[in-house]
Amino acid sequence: MLCENLNVWKRSAALSAEIYLYFRDFNDFGFKDQITRSSLSIPSNISEGVERSTAKETIRFLNIAEGSCAELITQIYIGMKIEYIDSTTGSKWIKELQELHRMLGALKKSQKPDN
Repeated sequence: MLCENLNVWKRSAALSAEIYLYFRDFNDFGFKDQITRSSLSIPSNISEGVERSTAKETIRFLNIAEGSCAELITQIYIGMKIEYIDSTTGSKWIKELQELHRMLGALKKSQKPDN
């Protein structure tokens, strides 16, 4: 299965690119680094997981991607609270991440048990 064929990968990669662009000229490098790294972790772990040879390994990387979704949601909430992220953008990103989390759960359930 190619990650490029998965909607969850396409959407998470698009979100990561959007976050990178949003923070392109941002001067708080610690926050910028953390939020961009967690956004990049989602599609990266999806791609690594779907290329694995066993369902157990695939699920492991999809679990990591789900964890990165939760991490990114936390960072967005904090970013909105400290006025680094406007509430409209942050709310849109959080809704997308909640949907990506659901999609990852469905993808995990679709994995055939290893024999």
